[in-house]
Amino acid sequence: MALLILAACGRSQITSQSSGVWERFVYFFAEIIRFLSINGNIGVGIILFTLLIRILLMPLYHIQLKSGQKMQEIQPELKALQAKYPGKDSDSRMRLAEESQALYKKYGVNPYASLLPLLVQMPVLWGLYQALTRVGSLTQGHFLWLDISKPDPYFILPILAAAFTFLSSWLTNKAAKERNGMMTAMTYLIPVVIFFFSFNIASGVSLYWTVSNAFQVFQILLLNNPFKIIAERQRLEDEERQKQAKIRRAKKKAQKKRK
Repeated sequence: MALLILAACGRSQITSQSSGVWERFVYFFAEIIRFLSINGNIGVGIILFTLLIRILLMPLYHIQLKSGQKMQEIQPELKALQAKYPGKDSDSRMRLAEESQALYKKYGVNPYASLLPLLVQMPVLWGLYQALTRVGSLTQGHFLWLDISKPDPYFILPILAAAFTFLSSWLTNKAAKERNGMMTAMTYLIPVVIFFFSFNIASGVSLYWTVSNAFQVFQILLLNNPFKIIAERQRLEDEERQKQAKIRRAKKKAQKKRK
């Protein structure tokens, strides 16, 4: 929705002579894409531009993923605090906020870290959309079956964008100790929204979305693999059970000796 609002804010052609701050930002993006377009292929330029952006943002996304993982790990303790202070009065809310902040500090969790990549990526997405629709050198680009400035006529990119978005969310939440209804709903809802939203936007933006989310799936598997996290958690739990079993056996043995 924000993308459509921004797109509606300006429809005039953007050129090297445009003087507005936003117009210069959009034109700068267009020039980068044009520079990266091997043999004038705008689609290749968008793919390379997307990979460049994602590589530059990898440290932020890594922070986001690690923060999200820590938030998932402390969910049981957060729920315990919410049960401890169920009241709606100001005193209960203040105590809940204070103890929640102490819990975040104890585990080194920043609950707002997940917003950073989104805040950085939104201007990129907006700028890309307007570059593809308002900069003349990009409005006539083609890539495979796509007219870059128009929606994908075969809906292949909307399907891929939605699929990679779902897979990214699913992998992110896979290792969660607890899942709430909102988390599950968003995992399925956001890909559906992206799928239908991609029907009406420039296929260049859908291409950006597809490559970006495919890269994120790769990044999750590389840096925050949920299957490895689950396996490590299971290993630690098994070790703890074995440790407790040894303690119980040692206590029983000590009791028998005393008898």
